[in-house]
Order: sequence, then C-alpha cells, then structure tokens
Amino acid sequence: MEVNGTVNILGSAYMAVEYADAMLPENPFQPSLKHAWTYMMDNYTKFQIATWGSLFVHEFIYFSFCLPGFLFQFLPFMQRYKIQQDKPETWEKQWRCFKMLLFNHFCIQLPLICGTYYFTEFFNIPYHWDAMPRWPVLLAQCLGCAVVEDTWHYFLHRLLHHRKLYKHIHKVHHEFTAPFGMQAEYAHPAETLILGSGFFIGIMLFCNHVSMLWAWVACRLLETIDVHSGYDVPMNPLHLIPFYAGTRFHDFHHMNFVGNYASTFTWWDKLLKTDSQFNKHMLRQDDIKKGQ
Repeated sequence: MEVNGTVNILGSAYMAVEYADAMLPENPFQPSLKHAWTYMMDNYTKFQIATWGSLFVHEFIYFSFCLPGFLFQFLPFMQRYKIQQDKPETWEKQWRCFKMLLFNHFCIQLPLICGTYYFTEFFNIPYHWDAMPRWPVLLAQCLGCAVVEDTWHYFLHRLLHHRKLYKHIHKVHHEFTAPFGMQAEYAHPAETLILGSGFFIGIMLFCNHVSMLWAWVACRLLETIDVHSGYDVPMNPLHLIPFYAGTRFHDFHHMNFVGNYASTFTWWDKLLKTDSQFNKHMLRQDDIKKGQ
C-alpha cells in the first residue's frame, strides 16, 4: 500500500506540473531555441550531440559559473562577504586546482561522458524537439534528481570521512580549508566516481529527453560551485529554495571537517544531528556580532 501511495503521489505531482506548464504563456525565446536545436539535430549525429555536446555543456557551464567567484577576489567591496577572510585565495592554490580539474574532466569524466550516447540509446531517450519537456517539467525533474543525489551524497560523503578511508580518498578534496568555486570538483579520482554516481541515479529515474540531462548538469554545477564559492552573498536567489544548505553551511564543513555532509539540502544533517557543531558555531558568531 505504501508503494502504491507513493506512486500515486508522484503521479499526481507530475500531472500538476504538466497542467501548470500547459497554462503558461508561450516562451518568447522558443522560436530561436527551436531553430538552434533543429540546426544541431540536422548537422550532428546523436553520438556527437550526446558526447561532445555534453562535454561542451559541462565545461562551459562549469567555468562560467566559476567566473564570478574568481573575480570576487579582485573586488575589495566583495571581501565583506567572504566567510573565511583570514584565508584568501592564492595563485598557487588556484593553479594547482585548475591542473587537477583538467585531469579529472578529461581523464575521468570524459570517458564517462562517452557512454552518454549508449545510455540514451539503451533507454530510448529522445533527442528531437517535439519530445522536449518544457521548463516547469525540467525543473521538477531536476528537483527530483537533487533529492536523490543529496541522499546518496550525504551517506557516501559521511562514509568517506571515516578515519580508515579519509586519508586515502577524501583528504584530497579537503586540501583547501577555505574553498573557492573552482575547487568544487577538485577531488581524488575515486571520489569523483563514488560521489558522482549519485548524479546518474537521478538521470536513470527521471530522464526522458537529452535536454533534461543537460538541465540537471547545469543545476548540479550551479549548486556545487555556489556552496564552494567561499562567499555568502546576500540576495542569492538559491536561498529561496526550501532547506537549501548554501555556502555558509558547506564552508563550515571545509573549515571543521566534521558534520554538514549533505550536498544540497539540510534535512539529513538535521535529522541525524550532524549539524550540531555548525549550529553551535553560528550561535557563537551571532554572540560575537551582538558584542561588537
């Protein structure tokens, strides 16, 4: 009965999203997007789109989202928002991070990306424009992926902090106690595979078009670069998402090494009490501000 009830709830939620989607006005950018998508389909094979298109989407979005945080270090008025102000970025750290990123992106992630075409063929995932879900459906699917990935990330990330495993794998990611955006995917190759598996679970559950795959890539990169940015910028629209962890939550994990294990949301840490040290830290910070 519980399984049937869950299926009914998910089915009802999906129908509600589709109904809301049908009531929305036509996207003014849709003709241009349709033209660009049709051009891509007419001039490239599915293998090229799935492989090189996915690689381009990942690299372009990753470094585009990293750019604002990279520029913040040169803007004096942004330093008030830096969380660990006693640990500024250095060229040496950023260059070491960039070299590791290139290795991970092209030697670890690219071979996985090469399997995208075969994944879409095996699950009969369409590419053509007419099958593409509109943006409310894409957002709902990405939210579902985020919930699944967050659960996977919490428990596997917490396992990687076990004293018998930490020094062999996860210690690489914690080289930087004050994170910066580009460091989001700075990790041991084994960690890239272990924690990255959570990304693909959501795809297997929710993906019904290749555009959904790319939308989830964009959402996941936006989130992980934001929480690693090191800057708690006010009016961040991501903070409007209920239970969103945010930069300060994950920055404390890098500073403290213990607790705050989830990637996107706060509920697992709250439920399992692994945010207790963070809560005490925030109370101390509030007391310090009141005493000033």
